[in-house]
Amino acid sequence: MIIYCHSILDESLRNKLSESLSQHKVFFRTEGTSDEEIKEDFSFADYILGNPPVEWFQNAPANLKFWQLDSAGFDQYASITLDGNVKVANMGDWFARPCAESIVGGVLALYRGLDTLTLLKQKSEWIGSKLRAELRILYKQNVVILGAGTIGQAVNAILKGLGCNTHMMARTSPDADLHSREDLFNELPNIDLVINTLPGTATHFADQEFFSKMKEHSVYASVGRGSTTDENALIDALNSGHLDGAVLDVTEIEPLPQDSPLWSMPNVVLTQHTGGGHKNEHMGKVDLFLNNIFAIENGGNVVNEVNLIRGY
Repeated sequence: MIIYCHSILDESLRNKLSESLSQHKVFFRTEGTSDEEIKEDFSFADYILGNPPVEWFQNAPANLKFWQLDSAGFDQYASITLDGNVKVANMGDWFARPCAESIVGGVLALYRGLDTLTLLKQKSEWIGSKLRAELRILYKQNVVILGAGTIGQAVNAILKGLGCNTHMMARTSPDADLHSREDLFNELPNIDLVINTLPGTATHFADQEFFSKMKEHSVYASVGRGSTTDENALIDALNSGHLDGAVLDVTEIEPLPQDSPLWSMPNVVLTQHTGGGHKNEHMGKVDLFLNNIFAIENGGNVVNEVNLIRGY
């Protein structure tokens, strides 16, 4: 059996995988490995961990049994067709809590002026009381969360704990109270904060019409896919003063181009797609991968199995 690990792991985790699968050949991609060197190992793999380039699957491994994605999202692989016997799993809710804490933390930074104060510290500039009148609080804010998946649920739990009045929008989820764009647009004029947790299938869901329906001086935040936000429309809404600010963990193009106006906007917090990061994130990937391999080898069920074409 051949295992190919596209995820870049530290030495301790590489050793853990090798020792746990000592009877099999395990090939690792590292920072210094070229695609040409490792692609041959990929082509013979029975099991894959990580997110290889989409184009590699034009010639998918003939012996592939299982592919463990190292992300929650996988819309970039929707065009891939694998043998019907190949099982695929994502990371499920592993990144949900850190993503939720990052986006709520970013909103708190914007509301409480922490991003501004950090820049002032770098310049040794004290403005003190001048900033106080510009600050707002999350308590009792009216919030809409776009999406009722694991991230949306985690965001909702945190905001409820902070005393917010929340609504969730999702087409079919029983946890949501808004189920259509019409429902959403009827609610937006009363909403202080929108947090987007949508998957990549909802391309430009937040568009010019969407932003025009948002309450004057409200705030937009996104920890969903970058493609779900029309950035030009968002920038226009910010420049016009219709929106007071934005918090973006994701952008349409990553890294964000140097010429993007978002870099220089004082009312925009950028967290550079770090939302899902945390100290033990790679350990979780390895543990889930091993558990799923052992389940398959012993006739058990795969945890967090997904369908690439359906997108869930």
